Amino acid sequence: MQPFRCYLYHTWNLSRRCNHALFVILMMMAAVAAINWQLPGWCCHRLSSESRISWAGNHSFCGAAGALEFKQLCLSKTSFPISKNALSFRGNATNGMRANVASPKKSLNRRLDILDAYEDEYNGMIIDPECLPSSANAFVSVLRASIADWKQKGKKGIWLKILVEQADLVPIAIKEGFSYHHAEPGYVMLTYWIPKEPCMLPANASHQVGVGGFVINEKREVLVVKEKQCPCRCSGTWKLPTGFINKSEEIFTGAIRETKEETGIDTAFLEVIAFRHAHLVSFEKSDLLFICMLKPLSFDITIDESEIEAAKILAKLSHAN
Repeated sequence: MQPFRCYLYHTWNLSRRCNHALFVILMMMAAVAAINWQLPGWCCHRLSSESRISWAGNHSFCGAAGALEFKQLCLSKTSFPISKNALSFRGNATNGMRANVASPKKSLNRRLDILDAYEDEYNGMIIDPECLPSSANAFVSVLRASIADWKQKGKKGIWLKILVEQADLVPIAIKEGFSYHHAEPGYVMLTYWIPKEPCMLPANASHQVGVGGFVINEKREVLVVKEKQCPCRCSGTWKLPTGFINKSEEIFTGAIRETKEETGIDTAFLEVIAFRHAHLVSFEKSDLLFICMLKPLSFDITIDESEIEAAKILAKLSHAN
């Protein structure tokens, strides 16, 4: 605050020796400088387009390129860009108003008559599931208004995520023309294609990915397991440790993890030595299986008794094999 007061003092002294036009310019510069210093009741930072802010109140405050503006709001919330630093208002001048910094993915339009949503990269709309009306009547009304508004604006696909606690809204959305896309624990995803042309929205995931650990030691001995529950065609067969990779898991780390879980053997990844691609495996999905060569780092076998019947080191492989 002290630098700002010094700035005003020198500006006033200089203005006494200059003409009126220069005085106006200096005072405008002082107003711009106020943006970067804390004034009584106000604390703000430089504006940029890196993130956005939405806040509730009766007035909005903007400052950029040397301009200060107060304007009335027609809606309860609005948005404008700010820097990554939080914008806060303090003092009596705010009359209890509050500001909240939102991520760039948050809604860019906060109209009360349509659903809260933001645009995706393909001129579509992604509806915020946290802001859906709890009332069925309110939901169907605002959903219809939203579709009409986005259709008028030339939008294409609409993504509607409905949480498990909002499950009663699913049949309403289906009746309004939405289609099932996929489901995960906790939610179901619905879609709506606006243009009168073939839908261009991407389909649900079509593949599952499995891994197998080909653990071979310096004696050319291979680690194998016998599963407790498996299809009849491979019942009682010695096989490699296999399993599915987890979400966001790398192929090689999945092979290491599955080998550890089934046999207790620690391993290090060497290379991918084979893969196979099959179709109509589980729930009519395709299946990819990657076989990873692993180097054993430990040698004490401890099986997962809930899944594995037995595990052992297979006899030495010959060069012919």
